[in-house]
Amino acid sequence: MKNKNWASFFLILTISTLVQAKVFRNAYIAFEMPDDWNCVLEQTEWVCRSAKQPDSKEAIIILAAKEVGPTDSFELYETHLNNPMTAATLGKNAQSQLVYKAKYVQINNHRWLDGLHNGSEVPNYFTRYLTTVKNRIAVLVTFSAHKNFYAKYSSMFHNAIMSMNIIASRDLSAKTESSQIRPGQGTLGQAISPAMPADLYSESTEDKSGGGLSLILGFLLVAGSVAGLFYYKKKKS
Repeated sequence: MKNKNWASFFLILTISTLVQAKVFRNAYIAFEMPDDWNCVLEQTEWVCRSAKQPDSKEAIIILAAKEVGPTDSFELYETHLNNPMTAATLGKNAQSQLVYKAKYVQINNHRWLDGLHNGSEVPNYFTRYLTTVKNRIAVLVTFSAHKNFYAKYSSMFHNAIMSMNIIASRDLSAKTESSQIRPGQGTLGQAISPAMPADLYSESTEDKSGGGLSLILGFLLVAGSVAGLFYYKKKKS
């Protein structure tokens, strides 16, 4: 009975965003996002956010990919995600709060590692990390939202995550789209922070009214989203 209730809950979440969704596709991934969101290539990272003001400061999706190198493995990613991260913001170093430990999930028949932190990229922002490796390409997608608005974007994030498909081909390095792929040296996680727009840092210091309720709802929806991914994995297996 519980499984049926969870399935119904996530079906409603998905339908609520699917009606106004469009498909974004780059050299290595495709996923659904709202019609009023746009993605811009910043060097080798894609930055996706709402075209509306002030919604553009409330949530953001960042995508990065690199050739697989010595530091790219699920084991190393899991260790990294399961420990507090140090974010250099506003001239200070601050450690993130680990909201839930990274878990392996199946999304469209592909294995991903899924974890959530608070304050790892920008203060007062939850950031959900999904990372994977396929065809010698390592991919990281982060979903960030201000703690006061996470409840607002949880269903949209869930729909985007459940629609993700890795499309990187084995000969990607021979294509013009390879400019979107970082070289093999370095760590994939370090590729994200420089792409975070500066205007989010000013937003991160604001404490808007109603934040407490949104924070509680956000935690509930995050927990539900993780449970939904595991239920989806169980149904597929």
